[in-house]
Amino acid sequence: QVQLVESGGGSVQPGGSLRLSCAASGDTLRNYYCMGWFRQAPGKEREGVAAIQGGGRLYYADSVKGRFTISQDNAKNTLFLQMNSLKPEDTAMYYCAANSFCIAPLRNNQYNYWGQGTQVTVSS
Repeated sequence: QVQLVESGGGSVQPGGSLRLSCAASGDTLRNYYCMGWFRQAPGKEREGVAAIQGGGRLYYADSVKGRFTISQDNAKNTLFLQMNSLKPEDTAMYYCAANSFCIAPLRNNQYNYWGQGTQVTVSS
């Protein structure tokens, strides 16, 4: 069973960048066909941000297309989320997740393994 630990969150001004990492232990990410990043702002539901499917197909929420990039480094057993041109509405707790199958990559109810989250705050 995989354990996921996110890092890289912080406070940044609008227009800035952050790179989130999700380090896996206990198992290799190659055993999980679907990896995703989700976020949850106070008072809102958790939403899918980006996902990567085995074979390399990528998925992005419309709100982050062109600004966020998901990637996976199997040698480091780590998932990344590069976030550029950050906006105040990107402020949220960000979570990574893993699952063995990938039917709806941006839907959180299909993921079985979750990290504890890392906070991202975008404010001037």
